[in-house]
Amino acid sequence: MQDIQEYGNWRAGIVATLEDYRAALKAHDLADAGVMARLAQAQSRVRDDRLSVAFVAEFSRGKSELINAIFFADYGQRILPSSAGRTTMCPTELLYEENLPPCIRLLPIGTRATQLSTGDYRDMPEAWTMLPLDLESPERMQEAFRQVSLTRRVAPEEAQRYGLYDPEDPELADALGPDGLVEISQWRHAIINMPHPLLKQGLVILDTPGLNAIGTEPELTLNLIPNAHAVLFVLAADTGVTRSDIDVWRTHIGAGPGRIVVLNKIDSMWDALRSEEENQAEIARQQASVAQQLGLSPGQVYPVSAHKGLVGRIQGDAALFERSRLGQLEAALLHGLIPQKKTILGKQLHEDLVALEAALASTLASRSRNLVEQLQELKSLRGKNQNVLTHMMRRIEAERKDFDAGLMRLQEARMKFAALSTRLYTTLALDNLARQADTVRLATTTVRFATGMRGPVRDFFAAARESMDSAIEQVAEIGSTMDALVRGFAAEHGLTLSPLTPLSLARYREAIDTIEGLYTKQFSTATLLMTSRASLLERFFDSIVSSLRRLFRAANAEVEAWLKVMMVPLETQIRQHKEQLRHRLASIQRVHDATDSLEQKISAFETSQDELDEQRRHLQGLGRAVGVALDDPMLRQAA
Repeated sequence: MQDIQEYGNWRAGIVATLEDYRAALKAHDLADAGVMARLAQAQSRVRDDRLSVAFVAEFSRGKSELINAIFFADYGQRILPSSAGRTTMCPTELLYEENLPPCIRLLPIGTRATQLSTGDYRDMPEAWTMLPLDLESPERMQEAFRQVSLTRRVAPEEAQRYGLYDPEDPELADALGPDGLVEISQWRHAIINMPHPLLKQGLVILDTPGLNAIGTEPELTLNLIPNAHAVLFVLAADTGVTRSDIDVWRTHIGAGPGRIVVLNKIDSMWDALRSEEENQAEIARQQASVAQQLGLSPGQVYPVSAHKGLVGRIQGDAALFERSRLGQLEAALLHGLIPQKKTILGKQLHEDLVALEAALASTLASRSRNLVEQLQELKSLRGKNQNVLTHMMRRIEAERKDFDAGLMRLQEARMKFAALSTRLYTTLALDNLARQADTVRLATTTVRFATGMRGPVRDFFAAARESMDSAIEQVAEIGSTMDALVRGFAAEHGLTLSPLTPLSLARYREAIDTIEGLYTKQFSTATLLMTSRASLLERFFDSIVSSLRRLFRAANAEVEAWLKVMMVPLETQIRQHKEQLRHRLASIQRVHDATDSLEQKISAFETSQDELDEQRRHLQGLGRAVGVALDDPMLRQAA
């Protein structure tokens, strides 16, 4: 796991250089709201960066054992329960959140009866059952982990209310036991928070509870699996590819970047009565067969033995570990995943740095221009009499009055900006989304078959797209309108302004299309013909609403941050220009009154100019340091 450690070190280096940058900005009085917002955005990208790896498989494929072998062998024992049969009964995330103690948070299965998704409950800590993790006691840790596997038997009506049983659905009907009850998981979702070194570096591991859960838990289908940076689809060498495997591969995973097929349990094919070459040939035939059924090349399927790899690691048996082929899978997973993730984050941070340096360059250029103008003005006073000084003081006073009059005219721009901002907030309001969702729910109460729900749900997506399209147009209008007004004012009064920071909401528009595509894939025409699927679609619709609500909330936050800093560069320039006029008038006044030597004033301004040049060099050096931290050698190799 050296790659993940190096990735964490790379991020830590960026954090350190950005913090130096922040301290320098404050020290040089350059920490205005706009500049600090850009810096905070860059710091937030690094701080919140996560590396998500999802493991998807039917039960008894050795998925939990594979997670133990790849990530937790250093503990000298299994961390996740792994035994014959089903051990993972609900979606389980392993991660680290510094603000929480080591613990397992469990969301009760009863929450499936509500209209809230798992994502909604993440912001509701009171809804979760929290179990402490005793890191000093492996036995107590294992006991806590076993809670994730707990089940209970309930009446069919209760299971049906949770969307986990339907007598008319052949895929779920056999869940009814001879006692007339249905076995269900006790928990809907589990989040394990532990300070494992890899998790502290931002790794998030998702362990799914089986292929059937992917179709019945919308959070997996709409969010966790599609957004994972890598998905390992685990098959077993002794069972090959089943029909349900193919359905899940085609519907929810499919070939693409970060998608890896693992053929586990190859040790079941180690026949002691055959030669090693014969065993390897048999594994290669199974590998080729799996690849052909999934539409892949054999090289895209990785045969491994998770169990033997784990044993080899724990016991220090290098030969057994080598035979397990686990190292080849790790290389494919991490050597491809880490550079790709670095490239994405590095590109975003480069863009942040360019915008930050442009804003700083504009501010420093304005300060430099003001100093040069005042210095030239003072030098022009050499040998001048009192009348000339009086005339210059009157001219500066007139310039100040003209500038104040311009500020009054700028009020019109501020009022227009406020009106446009209000209209944009209204377009992206979450209340609109809630009303549209209620309209769909009302419409679905009148239909019996799930096919009757397709129209209202399609209209819901169309309305969301229309709102986002309108918001994109309004963002462009605000940008062009304010740019023209601000630049006109700046030109009139000789101010130097950096370009307004652009905002793009295009990715939110694309996300709406992606979510609709996932919904369409999940509910094809064939599946919708079954009455039983109507209740499942209602549950999925609730998760769709939750996903779009998060999406619109994120768009709102980005718009708010953009609008908040849009006028900051102008406000900063106005403040500095007013201060410059005041200083110019005061300087000439003191020379006029003979309280200051003209040469002393000129010398002071020249010193200020030297100090400003030093500030510029210091900040340029810090900017280069951030750039060096971003320019990781592994990124260049990946490129």
